[in-house]
Amino acid sequence: MKKMTDYIDQQGLRHSTQREIIAQEFFKTKGHVSVEDLYDRTRKVNSKIGIATVYRTMNLLQDCGLAVRRDFDTGQPAFELETEQHHDHLICTSCGKIVEFFWEEIEKNQNHIAKKHGFELQHHKMELYGVCKACQKKPKSLQTRQKS
Repeated sequence: MKKMTDYIDQQGLRHSTQREIIAQEFFKTKGHVSVEDLYDRTRKVNSKIGIATVYRTMNLLQDCGLAVRRDFDTGQPAFELETEQHHDHLICTSCGKIVEFFWEEIEKNQNHIAKKHGFELQHHKMELYGVCKACQKKPKSLQTRQKS
């Protein structure tokens, strides 16, 4: 929270209880969270929090380096805590489940491919889309997720 409050001070923004509640709920998150899910959670703490405030606070957390925005193919952004540890993602196209993974072989192959084509990699993101084990048990007609 200190990093956020320092950033707010540096930017000349005002401190607010609503921002603090949203940030605290976000920091409790394991994995990824959509603005809508975070909005639902924060409204249980303070019913006066609006969705626009959640969006603005998440942008602020992103700007000060505490959150990372992920735009998966789900129709709405997801946020996760900023970490130094690189990872890639598996995304279920049916239920939206997101699994983080790291595999050294993939990283080595990406570097090899880049060098082979004369590139020096700066960064990358990998998102693999499919149907998770739980959704595979559903009838095929129920495996297509509607985008929000």
